[in-house]
Amino acid sequence: MSMEPILKIENLKTSFMTSNGEVQAVRGVSLAVNKGEILGIVGESGSGKSVTSMSILRLLADTAVIKEGSIEFEGKNLIGVSKKEMRGIRGEKISMIFQDPMSSLNPLIPVGTQVAEMILEHHPERKKEDVKKEVLELFSRVRIPEPEKRYKCFPHEFSGGMRQRVMIAMALANKPELLIADEPTTALDVTIQDQILHQLRELEKEYGTSIIFITHDLGVVAELCDRVIVMYGGLVMEEASIDDIFEKPGHPYTMGLLESIPDIKQDKSVRLMPIPGSPPDMTNPPVGCPFAPRCPYARKICAQELPEFIELGEGHRTRCFLQYPDAPADEHNPFRR
Repeated sequence: MSMEPILKIENLKTSFMTSNGEVQAVRGVSLAVNKGEILGIVGESGSGKSVTSMSILRLLADTAVIKEGSIEFEGKNLIGVSKKEMRGIRGEKISMIFQDPMSSLNPLIPVGTQVAEMILEHHPERKKEDVKKEVLELFSRVRIPEPEKRYKCFPHEFSGGMRQRVMIAMALANKPELLIADEPTTALDVTIQDQILHQLRELEKEYGTSIIFITHDLGVVAELCDRVIVMYGGLVMEEASIDDIFEKPGHPYTMGLLESIPDIKQDKSVRLMPIPGSPPDMTNPPVGCPFAPRCPYARKICAQELPEFIELGEGHRTRCFLQYPDAPADEHNPFRR
């Protein structure tokens, strides 16, 4: 893995303009993805992780606006490129695997034809017979049995795990430099989930593709990722290597996510510890730390100010006043009655 970033996001702010007001989905996200790295982005629904990925590809709804920031891919700011140029980047240099393959695949077209179309869209000069051979080879690589027979099948003839394999084959059809996987295993059972994760790791090694893996499950992240970003309330709350995030988490939200992971060795009479409360209303986000109303360690200052990042070690940073050596020692939690 190279330490040279292939993607660099600085102070990204993406909002949705709705009838109820501006929904500030992403409120200043900065992150980098290195070449050959698998970066995990973790957070609850509504934390801003999927909107961040959609902003990279500019696949946002008509009501969405990228208000500020930059998204540099191989030194080029994607926010400034034309729609035509962006269409050339999608699927060729940056690909995406979506959560629900059934809604991403056309039910009226055989799956092999759909994968072939992805190649021909970017390489119209290629012969169809050569493209078909390449698709069959891709099907073999992602372990779709009987590729020749499956090439002519329709999406409804595939299981959920097989459809997701088709989506992986489609995403890898043009050997992209960056692959974004948005909760690709959420709808799958545990056995198939493990197979898909193993497949992604093998393909990353084989092609050298950088991967952004978006999920709400830290257990999945532990299996796959090299580095982790924890998001909440449209912000990055913590960033660390996979070892540091599990061994010495620095933010109470990360600690809460870890405590809610079931352990096969734990006493069955001991209940899991859920994080109480609900995510913040992003039409009116809090001034201070967005996690403060749910945090058992919140201080008065947490409701008043948003903490800046503090470095906890090499490549490990968090946004929490608990880690500030000179933070006010006020133990009053303004959200607790």
